[in-house]
Amino acid sequence: MNSLKHTMTLLFAAGSLSAIAQKDNQLYPEGIQHVVVIGVDGLSPDGIRQAATPVLHRMITEGSVKWNVRTVLPSSSSSNWASMIMGAGVEQHGITDNDWERESHSLPAIVRNEEGIFPTIFGVLHNKYPKADIGAVYHWGGFGRLFEKHAVSFDKTFSTEDSTTQAFAAYLQQKPLFAFLHLDHVDGAGHEYGHGSKEYYQAVAKTDSLIGEVLTAIKKAGIAQQTLVIVTADHGGVGYGHGGATPEEAEIAMILHGKGIKKGYVIPEQVATYDLAATIAFALKTVPPYVWIGRPVKSAFEGFTAPSNLWLGKSLISTPVIAPKKYLYQQAGGLYINTNATVSITTTAPDAVTRYTLDGTKPDSASPRYTTPFELKKSTVVRAASFDKKGNESSTAVAYYRLVDSTHANGLRVQLYTGQGWKYLPLFKDLTPVREWQTYEFALNREQLLSILDKQNGVFGIVFTGYLQIDIPGEYTFYNSSDDGSKLFVDEKEVVNNDGNHGVTERSGSIQLSAGRHPVRVEFYNGEGGFWLDAFYKGPGLYKQLIPADKLFLNRQ
Repeated sequence: MNSLKHTMTLLFAAGSLSAIAQKDNQLYPEGIQHVVVIGVDGLSPDGIRQAATPVLHRMITEGSVKWNVRTVLPSSSSSNWASMIMGAGVEQHGITDNDWERESHSLPAIVRNEEGIFPTIFGVLHNKYPKADIGAVYHWGGFGRLFEKHAVSFDKTFSTEDSTTQAFAAYLQQKPLFAFLHLDHVDGAGHEYGHGSKEYYQAVAKTDSLIGEVLTAIKKAGIAQQTLVIVTADHGGVGYGHGGATPEEAEIAMILHGKGIKKGYVIPEQVATYDLAATIAFALKTVPPYVWIGRPVKSAFEGFTAPSNLWLGKSLISTPVIAPKKYLYQQAGGLYINTNATVSITTTAPDAVTRYTLDGTKPDSASPRYTTPFELKKSTVVRAASFDKKGNESSTAVAYYRLVDSTHANGLRVQLYTGQGWKYLPLFKDLTPVREWQTYEFALNREQLLSILDKQNGVFGIVFTGYLQIDIPGEYTFYNSSDDGSKLFVDEKEVVNNDGNHGVTERSGSIQLSAGRHPVRVEFYNGEGGFWLDAFYKGPGLYKQLIPADKLFLNRQ
């Protein structure tokens, strides 16, 4: 009797395990035998929308898309490519910046594999499928240090986007289980010409054609009906760079297309770059390591729904555009000399109305509704936000209109200096300027400077001097936003210190000021690469704004 009971128990357990196994099989998508990831460095959602991208748009129509995937911070390449293939954030894998190397870093990974790095999707798949063909072809050589070398059977890097794609297309004829293509030229265009520039959009269009070549190669290999293709990016950008915590830099798109993917589907769940690895593992029926924090984007797959505990809260609808719109680092609005300004606002969110303010305050549902363009006769900060019928609202768009009369002696004196190897602001009083002129604002005319400077040496400094009119006494806060270093002085006192080599970074400081005109000076230098400068202030009765031209004078009286 005991023997029979034991046998029945074993049979019951075996039946339960069989049922669990069958249930496990249903926990994954069926029929996906290959996963191809195309990662495009610096590809922003704006780039996809604004450039000529028929291939990507067809993939979106035929597949699923998430437009606002959040990056990890900093929104730089190494940190995010690592997060994408490691299924975790900077806190876990320790790749904090582009200077990270396997043998040289400040934060060790929370767990390390046999190669001394955090486990990646390459290694996880190799452990599950040790005989499978897994490979990576990458344009940026730095990508190669981020994954386990023992896990790949094909590992190549090339110097151009074309040669990289051609090699990848050829590799796909081997029908790999998992293949990763990295392209770098879009990021290069962003750094050289600026995100949102004509050249940037041309680079995105080139990417679109290269992705078309990859899709053709998948068909040629005869695996299109069993392949999931994912297109994604590591970060977006602002002006000539990235790395900061703005939506333009820290939001990218993810497109899923092919076997098992819903058609015309907009993914509702929140997604981060580190969810990519978990999604690949999910598609290939692989259990991810416990240390991964990423989650698969399940709702994009046929037969799977959005999480039952999905909390959406209020939706953030698209922001209205105030013309002239923001371009690169240049703020929306503009400088108007001896003329009024016309404000035109475009509502970009469907079924929404846009409301605005002219006093610097945040618009709300009671603010004036925008209907037609209107004129400004004085310097004004215009803020606008959109509101839909569901109670959702957009971020606030801001435009700074600066109006100045050329007969009122407004302006600043400008001195240009050149140097070598500067890493901090020099002592300009010990140097001799090479050029001098006058301007209306604390701003750099890129075209003017490039026409003057030695093309072989981009190191230069600028000193602006003049007088700032203060109408109401009180505490004023000043802000310098610059690439590279800058300082701001009022009454010969250092108020803002934003010195050193860095991308566009803002620093601030405060000072008590009486009514009247105060000597003001801004010192700036560019150590290398791109450059930018803006100066803002706020004070009694003044919301934060670009220091307007009509408050800056050449003389004290």
